[in-house]
Amino acid sequence: MRQFNKFSGIIIALIIILLWSGSLLLFLRGNLSRFNLLQIVIGIWWQTFLYTGLFINGHEAIHGLVYPSNLKLNNFIGSLSVSLYACFAYDQLREKHWLHHHYPASELDPDFHDGKNSQFWAWYWHFFKGYWSWWRIGLLISIFSLISYLVKIALLQLVLFIFLPSLLSSLQLFYFGTFLPHRHHQVTSTYLPMFWSLITCYHFGYHQEHHDHPEIPWWKLPDLISNT
Repeated sequence: MRQFNKFSGIIIALIIILLWSGSLLLFLRGNLSRFNLLQIVIGIWWQTFLYTGLFINGHEAIHGLVYPSNLKLNNFIGSLSVSLYACFAYDQLREKHWLHHHYPASELDPDFHDGKNSQFWAWYWHFFKGYWSWWRIGLLISIFSLISYLVKIALLQLVLFIFLPSLLSSLQLFYFGTFLPHRHHQVTSTYLPMFWSLITCYHFGYHQEHHDHPEIPWWKLPDLISNT
């Protein structure tokens, strides 16, 4: 395994968590009536990007890249991140993700389509059902309602800055991390300029590189191309 600063992964993961929580607090405590449409749209986009980052934290932890020196701490950060993302069970995600790596773009890949319909929305719905459940949706609605009641935050703000970004990030993760790289029944990469590669899905357009080198953290994936 290539050597990196052992603290890089956990520092980046904690920055994502702190940015997500700080931004969320700002958006939820602000007076929505004082936000103009552009600010609301930017806020939704920013929270979507950070929600995707939470899931990426979980993904990196699954590969032992958040804090390789201490896997208990590594897994704790991963579990915390996916819990904040959508109350996901870290161990369940880890099991599914390793199946994806062992059997990519096949009937044994839990992220692949149902074998009958590979169109975007049909595949996304199949992908969505594989990770979400009615009880999880009900749990999130209950949490939203409780927060709205106890902290006196408008339900609309919870929808705009929690529910909608979480849903949009699932589309982002699916499109750039599953649909584009696996739609031809193989693993391929989508190369974009560095900025857009980061913004679209934390460099996971370098998907072939990730599958070939799962020991490389997301922020180092572009280096695999520049060093060849």
